[in-house]
Amino acid sequence: MARETTYESWVKQEGIPVVEGYGVEDVRRISRQPWARTGGKGAFIQLKGMEGFTGMYVGEVLPGGALNPERHLYEELIYILEGVGSTEVWPNGGSKKKVQFEWQAGSLFAVPLNSWHRLINGSRERAVYLAVTSAPVMMDLLHDGEFIFGCDYDFDQRFDGRPDYFVTSSSRSERGGFMVWDSNFIADARSALVDPAEGKGSGVRITSFDMGGSTLVGHLAEWPVGRYHKAHHHTGGAILLILHSQGYTLMWPQEAGMRPYNGKKGKQVIRVDWREGSVVSPPTGWLHQHFNTGREQARQLAFRYSGQSGKYLLGIAKSLNKEGVRTGTREGGTLIEYEDEDPQIRRDYEAAVKRAGIPMQMPDVIYNKD
Repeated sequence: MARETTYESWVKQEGIPVVEGYGVEDVRRISRQPWARTGGKGAFIQLKGMEGFTGMYVGEVLPGGALNPERHLYEELIYILEGVGSTEVWPNGGSKKKVQFEWQAGSLFAVPLNSWHRLINGSRERAVYLAVTSAPVMMDLLHDGEFIFGCDYDFDQRFDGRPDYFVTSSSRSERGGFMVWDSNFIADARSALVDPAEGKGSGVRITSFDMGGSTLVGHLAEWPVGRYHKAHHHTGGAILLILHSQGYTLMWPQEAGMRPYNGKKGKQVIRVDWREGSVVSPPTGWLHQHFNTGREQARQLAFRYSGQSGKYLLGIAKSLNKEGVRTGTREGGTLIEYEDEDPQIRRDYEAAVKRAGIPMQMPDVIYNKD
């Protein structure tokens, strides 16, 4: 029997449900149980592709209630799935610099490292949120829960208590080949502007975001009806949350090859169907590709560690991803161009959109023979 990591042991000790798999159809429907530490309800999600890089849970704030104040030495990004409310954040030195901001369904924000914080629900309806953290890395490195939750150090360069810290910023700049949005709060990620990124696929738009001075960052991706992304691979730990439309993701290990069906290794391809509220996490080095079969533009929110586009470049992401997910395999990257993909992938997608009664919008492709 495999030994447990410090993080895995902690998850078990928290006494709330744990959901596992390659993906979850709808995180909003996961059964949540009372969580003594937070004062609300919760459930952990442990997907195969997270691999101890990232942690994830669904939390609930009861109507008219508030979570217990807490601080911790791991990074955390929070996306509001349902409800309205507010969050208070303050440094260890006291509540004089307490900053409070309001949120709604679709809001996204970073909890500054080791700052006191609590979520408040002043409404008559429940508030549900998804949190992605770096807790597995920190707990497995330090294996000291008392220190992780009880350290008094203030990271002033991350959070200085200024009143406008959680005001949505309009600051965007090109970095690492992508447009990056530097903002500690996004009011509604479901409708936020995203920038063109045709290199990732036909009609694809992507905007990366940096929040709270964290190495745990992410991006928003959107693509049209009747189209799909190019396949690519990267380090594990990335988590994809679907915000709009429905479709599916294909994932397969690199040893199955760039054309798994042509190589008679199609049984190694994993298909995860998704819709609004679904999460998917591709394992390290697994090729994966996203397909929109819905009647609206697909949009996903990706949580990941900082790569070439991040303000604070994480070494492991840089070394494993090399030229990155926007560069074709012929140029040393990890992206499979349409003309190099397995022809069966397009045939299956054509059949899927036909069943859905939507037009195929992909450009014509001449496949390479080599």
